[in-house]
Amino acid sequence: MKRLLLPLVLLTALTFTASAPIFWGQIGHRTIGHIADGMLSRKATKNVRRVLGTETLAEVSTWMDDIKSDNAYRYAGSWHYCTIPDGMTYETAPTQEGGDIIWAIEQIVKELKEGGLSAEDEAKNLKFLVHLVGDIHQPLHVGNGKDRGGNDVKVEWFGSNTNLHSVWDTRMIQGKEMSYTEFANWVNHPTKAEVKALQAATVRDWAMESMALRSRVYDVPENGRLGYLYSYQNFDLVKQRVKEAGVRLAGVINEIYK
Repeated sequence: MKRLLLPLVLLTALTFTASAPIFWGQIGHRTIGHIADGMLSRKATKNVRRVLGTETLAEVSTWMDDIKSDNAYRYAGSWHYCTIPDGMTYETAPTQEGGDIIWAIEQIVKELKEGGLSAEDEAKNLKFLVHLVGDIHQPLHVGNGKDRGGNDVKVEWFGSNTNLHSVWDTRMIQGKEMSYTEFANWVNHPTKAEVKALQAATVRDWAMESMALRSRVYDVPENGRLGYLYSYQNFDLVKQRVKEAGVRLAGVINEIYK
């Protein structure tokens, strides 16, 4: 990814610290990749197989998590999220040093469309894209700038100490005890009209959707004790955002390799 990565390395020695948000858990990301894999055009499928070899979109969806301990990829730490304070838009919010999730997705898509990347760089770009499209649909990856995307909001999940970000990334999904293929089969039933509408939205639209959902996500009791009721009230939203991410990922890849 020399066009995308080298400028960032020169711009900043970004810290991919333990304070950075974690992401949709493995099941969530793999579900998104699995949904997208089943909606690719023939041409896109052929190109994805050329780029990734025997790996599927589901299998590479967590690669960006796997590399977070590799110093060679420290520059990508800030790409997992963006910060848009309440009452602001992406355009009016302060610029995030080193780039953010919206900037990264837009740049990656641009480079993949232009072509001319080495095989290694094209594969990296595609793996980044699969992960980031998932992340931007998790409402707390569009942070308000106050609590590190809910990481500082301490809660209990069925009596276990955790934070709000972790509840949304992993714990609600894991609580269903499903494989990613089972979860995909559960949520992946969009109509043709829904697919068309979802894929017409822009990356910045996706972010504003997540931002609009924050008030619902932060609606927790004062004692911070979450369990069956919170899951009941919010799991349909988890399903919705995972489905939307998968449908949109397919749309973006189909557009890149049309």
